[in-house]
Amino acid sequence: MATYQASTPARRPPRGGSESDVGVKILALFLGLAVAVLAIATVVLVGVASDNDGGAQAGTAATDHSGHAAAEASAVSLPLQSFAGQTGDNAEELAQAHQATNAALPAVPAGDLVQVHMTLKDMVVEIAPGVKYNTWAFDGHGAPGPIVHVRQGQTVEMTLTNGGAIPHSIDFHAARIAPNKAFKDVAPGESFSFRFEATDPGVFMYHCGTKPVLAHIANGMYGAIVVDPAKALPKADKEYVLVASEWYLNGDGVAQPASLDMAKARAMQPDWTTFNGYANQYVTHPLEADPGETVRFYVVAAGPTLDTNFHVVGTIFDRAWVNSDMTQFERGVQTVGVPAGGGAVFDVKIDEPGLYPFVSHSFAHVDLGQVGLLKVGDVPGTMTH
Repeated sequence: MATYQASTPARRPPRGGSESDVGVKILALFLGLAVAVLAIATVVLVGVASDNDGGAQAGTAATDHSGHAAAEASAVSLPLQSFAGQTGDNAEELAQAHQATNAALPAVPAGDLVQVHMTLKDMVVEIAPGVKYNTWAFDGHGAPGPIVHVRQGQTVEMTLTNGGAIPHSIDFHAARIAPNKAFKDVAPGESFSFRFEATDPGVFMYHCGTKPVLAHIANGMYGAIVVDPAKALPKADKEYVLVASEWYLNGDGVAQPASLDMAKARAMQPDWTTFNGYANQYVTHPLEADPGETVRFYVVAAGPTLDTNFHVVGTIFDRAWVNSDMTQFERGVQTVGVPAGGGAVFDVKIDEPGLYPFVSHSFAHVDLGQVGLLKVGDVPGTMTH
């Protein structure tokens, strides 16, 4: 049994006091006055700094001559303003009308060569009900980009077309290739192709690798590639891909589309965190399974900075392939950390009908929108967690 030492009782001062006691009291009085003056001066200085920075906050995403997001030169008073939770007036109606991103894993293309063509485009997307954002993303998909699904041993031929206003590139974490050759910048209006063999099974991130990488990923330039192992995994009845990410806004995005706030991105203070680019979309439009089916989640933490601690409420992972290591799996795992830029694969088999939230168990992420529901069976209603 643990024991704890009792606190030492405070000693009472002797009555009357000595001359040294009087000196101590006078010194304490002067120190108290000095602290009070210092506190008042600090409040005044912080107020002035806040006034000076107030106008700068709205312009944090201003771009330099190359179009890259640039932070203000001046310091920013903390805490930075957050727009999390600010949505359109008819948020519930907008959430219901939103067409949820299709999370189902597509089939593997036939043949030894898989040709992938992505076009980057400057485009406005919705990241929460009524909240618009100016992305550098993927034409026809937004953020995240399209799911790429191949089999170990297939060759991927990647063609990137830059339909944006500044240089971009594409970096595949599943590729063993010289980055200076394959992941080079592509100028606006140009296309570039390279090939790599998918030698390593797992779920991997791809993203723009053009400097500053923080800005390019934060602006929506990321996605997932799933490489099936040559020896098939245990059978799964449903397979879903979830790409976790953060959004850093320089405005609420309601009156007009927001852009990137680099100061928030560097401070790691997101306004929204999402699965597949839109806050809470799988709460309003749950992913589905039948009782007794095995559901496989392929999870990528695109960041650009924060990890995702993946957890399904109400069950335990039957199998967890951690950090894309498909050579072994763990059993009976409750929560697995997926590092920024990493991926993991999870199997759950749920027999009892119900609504099972899937979350990042860093619950600030849930509060900012990184939550969804797995609906097992014909269950009425919805829930939040």
